[in-house]
Amino acid sequence: MDIALATCAALPDWEKDDLPLHSALRALGVRLHQPVWDDPKVDWTQFDGVLIRTTWDYAEKREAFVAWAQQVGDRLLNPPKVVQWNTHKSYLRALAKEKVPTIPTIWLDRYQDLHLAFIWPGWDRGFIKPQVGASASGTLRFDGSELESAEKALRDALRRDDMMLQPYLSQVETRGELSAIYIDGAFSHAVRKVPVAGDYRVQDDHGASDYAHTLTSEELVLCQQVMDAAARVLDLEQPLLYARVDLLADDKDKLLLTELELVEPSLFFRHGPKAANKLAKALVARVRAFDEATPEALG
Repeated sequence: MDIALATCAALPDWEKDDLPLHSALRALGVRLHQPVWDDPKVDWTQFDGVLIRTTWDYAEKREAFVAWAQQVGDRLLNPPKVVQWNTHKSYLRALAKEKVPTIPTIWLDRYQDLHLAFIWPGWDRGFIKPQVGASASGTLRFDGSELESAEKALRDALRRDDMMLQPYLSQVETRGELSAIYIDGAFSHAVRKVPVAGDYRVQDDHGASDYAHTLTSEELVLCQQVMDAAARVLDLEQPLLYARVDLLADDKDKLLLTELELVEPSLFFRHGPKAANKLAKALVARVRAFDEATPEALG
């Protein structure tokens, strides 16, 4: 069985998170490949299955990425319609309609002309980020005294991207962000990600730390609510192969969904000793089922 773990051309040398998955797949007899998703020389039909993993540059060329996913088709996991839906943060609006508690958001379209003072809701601090983005790229936090400089940054950003305006949830600096990892539709493990002092970015490439976390019953119920809502919206034939639910607390300690990562999230295998094997087995099972249903696909 040949399986591709789709990646990007400029993957940094320090990226080691997926090594347990590589080992687990090879232990199952899989011939592993790591082609670059936008390399025009790659024939994706040569692979039995394609798993999106470290395609970290997709936000810079989302339309091409979605088109690539559609080209790969049914052998891609998570499937193409998930890629299209989840790579633009407007998916959060769909989940909010399903009664998922999300961060209050003012949605701003590209090229929109605005005066931030006219739409400012009076939050103590604000936060802006692109509707297509990853790893906290293009984000900015500010307070009410910085509306002028924030407006300039926002106007510049709107020349390129759809943007989001939210209240800044300061508990991220101390409590951090909680992430629940699901594999084959079932909860696997959770982590707590804490930024360096004074920062809000919870990604390890910004120096953040991460720790194994045991979800409370409240946290687990909310995470499952998110997963159930996504399943309804997406109307998938089978559970998501992998997912990560990211939560932040507001100033009243209410947990809110900040992101549902279904495309290329870190799955923190180092904090879930059995997770890599679970994902490898689930992936192989799905590829076999696809091959049995379409034997002509792989000869």
